[in-house]
Amino acid sequence: MVLMALAALIGGVLLGLYGPAGTILDQLVIHSDWILYLLMFSVGISVGLHRGILQKIKEYHIKIFIIPFGVIVGSVVGGWITSLFLPIPTIQGVAVASGMGWYSLTGVVLAEMYGASMGSVAFLSNLMREILSFFCIPWIARNLNYYTCIAPAGATSEDTTLSMMVRYTDEETVVMSVFNGIICSAVVPILIGFC
Repeated sequence: MVLMALAALIGGVLLGLYGPAGTILDQLVIHSDWILYLLMFSVGISVGLHRGILQKIKEYHIKIFIIPFGVIVGSVVGGWITSLFLPIPTIQGVAVASGMGWYSLTGVVLAEMYGASMGSVAFLSNLMREILSFFCIPWIARNLNYYTCIAPAGATSEDTTLSMMVRYTDEETVVMSVFNGIICSAVVPILIGFC
């Protein structure tokens, strides 16, 4: 699945660069949100078929926030530590890491705040987080545990990396992954604005 995801990414880039304009590609780009909604709907059906999962999530109560809290704190601390080794101000390093994989928003916002150079850094570093998640999730699922798979995905755990969660973890982890993605996505603009 990782190889298929990588091939799809490379194929998409090549088709975007060299493919004919005005084709179905334009329609896919315009309606990409609907494709993600279809993915979420399919995951919802999968979760709904397993009756005991939602009840188990209700049993977590406040503990359900532990994973998103850890992902947020880990991302911010990671950005702070990384900035110590790079020639960028600490607050900008934290702002880049605060994107938690949401490269489209982070790149644009930081380009407006700090210039095109920092916007490019934010875009590429968050894109790399998402791409590396595709490679890390299968290994983490095999060698650590399912819940740990959510951490590298960050805010993308509810959309683009969700297919990896579905493939390599169980339904309960998929529900936690969606919840984590919702929380992290809500926090990203707040953290970046704070920075």
